[in-house]
Amino acid sequence: MDVDVRDIISQRSWVISNDQVKMAVTMRGAHMAPVVFDCKSKQPIQPYYISPWQGGGLSLTCRVLVPLRGDFFCLPFGGNATPFKGENHPPHGEVSGSLWTLFDSGRKDGLTTLTLDCETSVRPGRVTQQFSLVDDHNVVYNTTTIDGFMGKTPMGHHAILAMPKNERSVLISMSPFKFGMTCPHPFSQPANREYQALAFGAEVSDLSKVPTIFNDPAITDCSSYPARLGYADMIGLFDDPASSGTPSWAVAVNTAENWLWYSLKNPAEMPARLIWMENHGRHGSPWDGRNCCMALEDGCLYFDAGVAESSAPNIISKRGIPTCHDLKAGVPFSVRYIQGVARVPSGFGRVKDVKFGKDQATFISENGQKVAAKVRHTYLKDGKL
Repeated sequence: MDVDVRDIISQRSWVISNDQVKMAVTMRGAHMAPVVFDCKSKQPIQPYYISPWQGGGLSLTCRVLVPLRGDFFCLPFGGNATPFKGENHPPHGEVSGSLWTLFDSGRKDGLTTLTLDCETSVRPGRVTQQFSLVDDHNVVYNTTTIDGFMGKTPMGHHAILAMPKNERSVLISMSPFKFGMTCPHPFSQPANREYQALAFGAEVSDLSKVPTIFNDPAITDCSSYPARLGYADMIGLFDDPASSGTPSWAVAVNTAENWLWYSLKNPAEMPARLIWMENHGRHGSPWDGRNCCMALEDGCLYFDAGVAESSAPNIISKRGIPTCHDLKAGVPFSVRYIQGVARVPSGFGRVKDVKFGKDQATFISENGQKVAAKVRHTYLKDGKL
């Protein structure tokens, strides 16, 4: 199958589509966006953020920032400012900013696929990503397979959502988690013209009640967004990796446009979920105070630190929650991930629970309304579509 290749918002990209979804993946970094769900309707849904410096002619040394958009895979995840056993990885690893190559694509029996490859050199390995679309599903299925890259490694997805202008118009909810904490180290550095509102290393059990660095307000609500204009913050929520059965989920309900975006993961592969809240809180280049977005980042990691800190004993690993995987020679390691959308009626409100049936997820709001979406959630365990 020939793949459509074009320049989309300043990045050379591969484009695939089916009856419900049209998606682009950048050649540099394999960033997935734009993605248009319900693409043939009069009101298609485009949930993902694309950085505003595209086409601005900036010369960026941090390669992940060059295409920055949508969802991308990070290996090793994090800033990676601290060298690890002689390795100096760039922020979020080579794969997030290097050129990928097309390995395969195809369409058969209602399944459309795009498979990409990337070779790493700081720590030798081969990373393959397969993006899959199933007819009649407003879903992107993704499998990342790592071959080589031996040793302790944090990793994860970095899905970034665009935010409406209306304050607190996006309602965030998660499946129950084992432990939550604000970033234990400074996330935004005033010396770099960055500012944060949340306290350092404060435990979080309820997203609506999160400690701040201020006396007034001492507590803020992080369960809806955009909020806290002028600040950039991070919260980590950690699943029990031994939990089994239904997927771990995150949902963001866009009340301005009446749809929800969701992600599904296997907590054994990705026990962590970071929430990055960027509301015009960074004023250095290329941010320049113009970004408003929210990322829901699922992975196995120690906040945004990188491979050295994620591989060492830390606050999270001491609670029995792994912050890296130990990759072995000759044993490819795979991570599966699901992202999708569903329309909701006006007044649907916040999701309080998700029930899983055969090839279906039902989203239940706090006021008792239900919305069902087609999704093969068992893909997280068996990889079958």
